[in-house]
Parts: sequence; C-alpha cells; structure tokens
Amino acid sequence: MRKIYLDNNATTPIHPEVIKEMGNDLEITYGNPSTLYSIGKEAKAKLEEARGRVANIIGAKSEEIVFTSGGTEANNLAIFGICKAYRNKGNHIITSKIEHDSVLNTCKALERDGFDIAYLPVDSYGMVDPEELKKAIRPDTIIISIMHSNNETGTIQPVSDMARIAKDRGIPFHTDAVQSIGKIKVNVEDLGVNLLSIASHKIYGPKGIGALYIRKGTRIQPILFGGHQEKGYRPGTENVPGIVGFGKAAEIADKNIETERLARLRDRLYNSLKEKIERIRLNGHPTRRLPNTLNVSIEFVEVEGMILALDDLGISVGTGSACATDTLEPSHVLAAMGVPPQLAHSTLRFSLGMDNTDEDIDYLIEIFPGVIERLRSFSPLY
Repeated sequence: MRKIYLDNNATTPIHPEVIKEMGNDLEITYGNPSTLYSIGKEAKAKLEEARGRVANIIGAKSEEIVFTSGGTEANNLAIFGICKAYRNKGNHIITSKIEHDSVLNTCKALERDGFDIAYLPVDSYGMVDPEELKKAIRPDTIIISIMHSNNETGTIQPVSDMARIAKDRGIPFHTDAVQSIGKIKVNVEDLGVNLLSIASHKIYGPKGIGALYIRKGTRIQPILFGGHQEKGYRPGTENVPGIVGFGKAAEIADKNIETERLARLRDRLYNSLKEKIERIRLNGHPTRRLPNTLNVSIEFVEVEGMILALDDLGISVGTGSACATDTLEPSHVLAAMGVPPQLAHSTLRFSLGMDNTDEDIDYLIEIFPGVIERLRSFSPLY
C-alpha cells in the first residue's frame, strides 16, 4: 500500500542530509562545548556554525539566537522572560484567542499569578485586526504576543503592522513563527519583532530542539537556572547533535522554499474536492494563508472517522492541532473564528510537504469522495 503523509504542520520527516550530518556529529563531535580542550572546542565550533545557519533563515545575527528544547520552550522563555524583566512596569499582556497552547497556557499560568491578559478576537478568516490591538494597549502593557501564522488554518497575521504599533509604544513584541519558517520567507528586520520562536521538527530537522530569536537590546530574564550556556538565557549542556541537525535543516529550508509548488497542489486539492463533495467549507483566509495548508470542514461526518478511514488507505492527515488530539473539545481556533461546534468536529487539516507530489493529490482526489459518501451513509442527519 502506498503511504502518503499530509500532516507536515504536525511534524516533518527528517531530511536525509540532516540524518547524515547528525550521525557524523554523534560519532565524532561528542565533546562538551563548554570545555576548553580540543574535543570541546570542536563541538563548540559545530554549535556556532549551526547557530549561524538558523540565524540566516530569519535574517538575524548569530548572537541573537538562543537554542531551546523546541517551540514550546521558546514561547515560554519569551513570555515569562519578558514578564520577569518588566514586572516593575506593569502586568498587562496582549495575545490572541487563536494562539498555540504553548502561548495560551503560559498566559493562563501568568493569570493565576496576578497578570491581566487581553485575548484579542479574530474575524471569520482567523485574522487579528491591528486596530483591535491599538484599543487593547494600556500604560501597563509589557508584552504583545501574536503568532505569525496559525498552525490549524495557515492564516498569516499582519505581524509587521502590529509590531510597528508595539514599537511606537515601547512594548516588546513576540511572534510564534514555528509554522511559517521554511514555508514562506520570514525576516525579523522586515517584521520588526523583538522575539521570534522557531522549531526544528517543522523544517525537516530533529524533534526536541528549537530556538528563540532575541533582538539585541531586548530586556529578558531566564526562566531556568544552572550554568551560563546560551549567554545565560538557557542553562544546561547544549544538545549539540540536535542543534547540528537543526542548523542543517535550516540551511536546506532556506534554499528550498517551495511556495508556488505547494500552493498549486493545495489549491488543486481543494478545488477538486469542492467539485466532488457537497457541503465542504474552507477555514482560514483564502489568500493570506500558508501555501501548504488546507483546513476544511465537511458536514455530516466526524473527524475521527475520516482520519481512520484515510489511514486505512495509507493517507495520514491531521485534525488541526497535533497537541490537542487527545481532547474531545472542538478547536479553540475554529471557535474563535465563529465556526459552529458541529462543523469544528468535522474538520480536517491537510498540510503538504516536500515529499508530496501530483500523484499523491491525484490519489487523494480519487478516493476521498468515496470515503465521505460511505461515512455519510451512517449519519442520521445526512
């Protein structure tokens, strides 16, 4: 049976060149990069080479990259770290209702500690209005955190406009760009953000490694304590093989962004399914959306049935957020967009990647309408 992987927003397979580079590092460069002898210096050199590669993909300086255990820790460090540094100024935080759980749950934890959080609404496309941000800012606002693109719908936010508003008022701006990196061009100078989160496993690198971009001059305090690694922002002996793999993945991704090809496949998939399946709805912005992401609601079928039926046919797809598949709650992103709960429970996310081909899309277009027809035949509402 052919295998087709269409859940690249959840995670990506590791690129063969990344595996090769990590293997070499595991075998040869095993030293602790904080030591002074030659084996440690070799590890340090590899670490710094990777830091430069990660910096390049977002147009940053090497010294502005701090390695973390992934996107979740990067988001936590950005928000908790700024709150610690600016606590004497205020306790007001602005975010949006559609953020990743690693941002929302960080904000909820801070709420329990007495911080005041403003959760900005979104429109039916999942877009935050910069005017709503202006209205929400207060004299005691100490950080604004709005994601760059949404992991479920792919909707791309007007981050540069919002970062400009924040800068004019002297407020640090953080963006979770985990889903954007490697799919579209992202440049921290163009965006004007103070902090930006990245994760390796979204760009064909290993899991368990990520980074936080911290613009030079941004005040931030650590949230973990130990040694002086990563300029004191993130203590602990660095995961050098993971960092090396991350760096190689960033280098490859920077050279091979496939915006046009993926958008063509995505649009062909949606247009064909729309012709063959009635009562199908697109979720997310029709144009300001990641080129690889298609989120659709299909009435009168449950998402679990669709996923399992497609899996039996060799196709892997997602529900939206891979971090929330163990809950029965409808997507908070779709709820914020005004999607009714019954439709939210009938929502699939197809997220394409570098391995997907026209033949993959042909196969899905061929078999998926039959899957829906069969599942609908069991629904008393259809």
